Amino acid sequence: MYLYTYLYAAVSNRLAELRRDGERGDSPVPTAVIIFGLVAVAMAVTGLALARANNWMEAIPNNTQPKAP
Repeated sequence: MYLYTYLYAAVSNRLAELRRDGERGDSPVPTAVIIFGLVAVAMAVTGLALARANNWMEAIPNNTQPKAP
């Protein structure tokens, strides 16, 4: 029973310390939103670059696909 009382007191004390210190940094939600936005922008830029490269390659006259040896 002494162990449970000790653990309860230790956990309660630690939670009280964490509640007192309100400035612990940024929460993970805004960080996840920022990362999702950066990934979306990177995918859009990659798609645009791929589309432009394909259009440029198709504009070359007498364009043939390379053949495997």
